[in-house]
Amino acid sequence: MTKHVAAGSTKGAGRHSALKNGTPYPALKNGARTPAPKHGVPQPLPKSAKPRRRTKLSGISDIRRNFHRNEDPVYFISATPFNLLGLDEWVRNFHFINYIDCFDGQHPHVFVPTEAPHRPFTSIEDINNYLLGHKDVVDYIRARGPGGKAVFLFFDEETEALCKELGLEVCFPSAELRRAVDNKVEATRIADRAGVKSVPHVLAKVGSWTELLKVAKPLGTDLVVQTAFGDSGHTTFFIASEADYDKHAEEIAAEDEVKVMKRVNVRGSALEACVTRHGTIVGPLMTELIGFKRLTPYRGGWCGNEVNAEAFPRTVRDRARKATVAFGEELRSMGYRGYFELDFLHDQDTNDLYLGEVNPRITGASAMTNLAAFAHADAPLFLFHLLEYSDVKFDLDVAELNARWADPANIDPWGQLVMKHTADTTGVVTSAPPSGVWRLDADGQAQFLRVQTHRRTVDTENEAFFLRITNVGDYLYEGADLGILITPGRLMTEEHQLNERARRWIEAIHAQYVSVPVSASDAAVVASVADVGNFKIL
Repeated sequence: MTKHVAAGSTKGAGRHSALKNGTPYPALKNGARTPAPKHGVPQPLPKSAKPRRRTKLSGISDIRRNFHRNEDPVYFISATPFNLLGLDEWVRNFHFINYIDCFDGQHPHVFVPTEAPHRPFTSIEDINNYLLGHKDVVDYIRARGPGGKAVFLFFDEETEALCKELGLEVCFPSAELRRAVDNKVEATRIADRAGVKSVPHVLAKVGSWTELLKVAKPLGTDLVVQTAFGDSGHTTFFIASEADYDKHAEEIAAEDEVKVMKRVNVRGSALEACVTRHGTIVGPLMTELIGFKRLTPYRGGWCGNEVNAEAFPRTVRDRARKATVAFGEELRSMGYRGYFELDFLHDQDTNDLYLGEVNPRITGASAMTNLAAFAHADAPLFLFHLLEYSDVKFDLDVAELNARWADPANIDPWGQLVMKHTADTTGVVTSAPPSGVWRLDADGQAQFLRVQTHRRTVDTENEAFFLRITNVGDYLYEGADLGILITPGRLMTEEHQLNERARRWIEAIHAQYVSVPVSASDAAVVASVADVGNFKIL
């Protein structure tokens, strides 16, 4: 994420940074942003007569109808609309409030406020809090009447307070509970209680190479060390020697406890689910694209997914589904409700299936889950999350739904490539591909076909939907998010390497980006942007 122009400036402030002498947020009053004067504030939109509601929803048809008639505004507040693309077609009054304008103003339900001076962004929570305190956003929400629900990719206690001041209900477990579940060390303990296997490991304080060897003696000397929090590829360290350890010694020693694992020969997978009052609903098992150098500069970094029933043996899919249900029920006992994702590791030598990590939220794979064929036949998984946070009573046969969603006949093959700038170079973008549907021609060139807001009108494997993140005027630096490409069919070979079609798509999209070197005066600014800007936004 690399936009660099802020209000009152023409250069120098990264999308994750403020003006050099930028002004802070507007003044606070009892923790709230100073309200706009009544003069000029849009009045609430008139509402039509509400349709009669069923006192209790019975089955999928009633649930779908309930959301098609939804009266309460639902706001997805995030850096981009990526994670919940297409949900506005299922939920009436669903709105995206975003920092990055991925659609150049062409999406009917995306609202992007004008850029305002801000403190440096160091996390997506900072972005969300900036948005919730922005006058344009406050006016946009108030114009739609009192009440409403807010959903996020990430949020914190400040986000919760801002939502309360705006009269918005946060439709997720508390930030405190989510943080506890998000902790990789604590998640391992949750898995133990649920009976879900983890890679052979120890949980311990490690202050030196000698201590690491001591605590990891049962695991051998080829190790993987994870800290409690952090994005994939940033806080997962592969250590087989003292030299490897020394590269990350400071980060490891700073932790109260780390997870030290035996390094095993695994392939990654992901599965999203939703804890409801009637049980845990489970989506399809997806492959994960991990660490491909043309997609991400981070070793072990997530860079895409595939939904394909044939990518895993039926026994592996069944084990993953059962483990997810067990984990979900343990979460429910902790008071957790709603959406979550589990990463699984399939051991290629022993056929064991291990828990990788848990993400207590929507994720970068959510667009795949919620736009799949089974979702169109029944309902997107995220609808059940919203239903759990509604005041509507409902009946649902979760076991029947899970069995139907596990049927390979209901899983159509799709894949997504999450593209970053992987070169150790910097620049300012002068040309960037628009979001929409693209076609790959016989010569490997990408041709723009039309503006589109999601993948539904992509018909063949030589077509794809591209969501642009980095735009003209933004900085390029190693790790900057370029965009996401979603296309039918597989992107990897049976050996879990990028196939020829995937490589052609990657090069074709990269070719659409043109940049010029940064000036000497801007070099330090770009370095600062790259330093603070490499946090998760997808």
